Amino acid sequence: MTALAVGLASASNTSQHRWGLAAALAYACAALVSRRSRVPWSRTAALIGVVGALVVPLVWLTAVGLQQMEVGVVERSAQHFLETGTPYLSHPVAVRDFNPYLPGMALFGVPHAVFGAGVLAGARLWNLAGFAATLAAAVAVLVKGRPSARRTAVTGATWIAACPVVALPLAIGGVDPVVVAFVLLALAYAHRGRAAGAGLALGAAAILKWTAWPAIPVVVVLLAATRGARAARISAAVAVAVAASVVAPPLLADPHAFLDNAVLYPFGLSDTASTAASPLLGALLSALLPHGKTVAVVLIGVGAVAVALSLIVRPPTTTAAAAHRLALGLTIAILLSPATRIGYAVYPLTLLIWARCTVLTVPEPTPDQDTSSPVPHLAAERL
Repeated sequence: MTALAVGLASASNTSQHRWGLAAALAYACAALVSRRSRVPWSRTAALIGVVGALVVPLVWLTAVGLQQMEVGVVERSAQHFLETGTPYLSHPVAVRDFNPYLPGMALFGVPHAVFGAGVLAGARLWNLAGFAATLAAAVAVLVKGRPSARRTAVTGATWIAACPVVALPLAIGGVDPVVVAFVLLALAYAHRGRAAGAGLALGAAAILKWTAWPAIPVVVVLLAATRGARAARISAAVAVAVAASVVAPPLLADPHAFLDNAVLYPFGLSDTASTAASPLLGALLSALLPHGKTVAVVLIGVGAVAVALSLIVRPPTTTAAAAHRLALGLTIAILLSPATRIGYAVYPLTLLIWARCTVLTVPEPTPDQDTSSPVPHLAAERL
């Protein structure tokens, strides 16, 4: 129903319109297979969803040259970075001039900037490749040494890729799935007690988009609660070092351009209205109340403080709990942001699926367990 609603609500001959019509058929077939299957959330149904809602629309849209505006933004930012050392225009005016992402996102546009236009060089394909590779790495980390858990974890990852909020942006050129995939990888490393790996994954996510930054304190607190202060310090130091090494150079090169593009515009505080506009609470407050944007920003701050206090008062002691806490914080921010879209639901929904996948595949190790050795696998229903 979600895919059909997207198709019918979108303008004709747009990438969203064509994706919705194609994906609705795929999800209907997956639902029929799922109803006939004896296994809830079967892998066959998930594969049908991936092929019909992601692969087929991606090939179709690529063939007809339809893609989301973000693809061009990433490719132009990469070209500008190679020419000037910063991915941001100094004086953006039109919506297409703005680059609302952090500097690391330009890496996905480098093949296009170096090799020119072409199917294999497009940022859409490289975002998809980054998502697939990172999600596969997260599964591998999660089930390492536990072959009996692999099938369930792979099925869960397949359902993540088949989920409409993931398949849609991957097919049309959105950038959020690769960001959330790095967050899932960080959670997988934290689940295994590998602090440096969690820090690297957090840093990789943090150089792409601001939406990944709330994951840093959540994962650090999780490690502190389950592995001790040293593990938390290592993870935080690595994440901050990676993020600073990539974000700082463009910031120092042109602070004004960084502020306009990567701060004011994505948060809806720029003179140019962001295209990320859905009728959520933050957008309604901004439109209907005097100083509505200020009210929305203050409410986001209150929500952030509340989540931060919850981390102090009741720190998460399992990976699933950390994923749930992060999903809650991001949901508050998404609902209250003056410039947001319903598609950002990819973050909380994917985190909730991953939390369920973690619980079903690998038991939470206790602080005194040796995480390098296999741990007996909990009996649980399969996804």
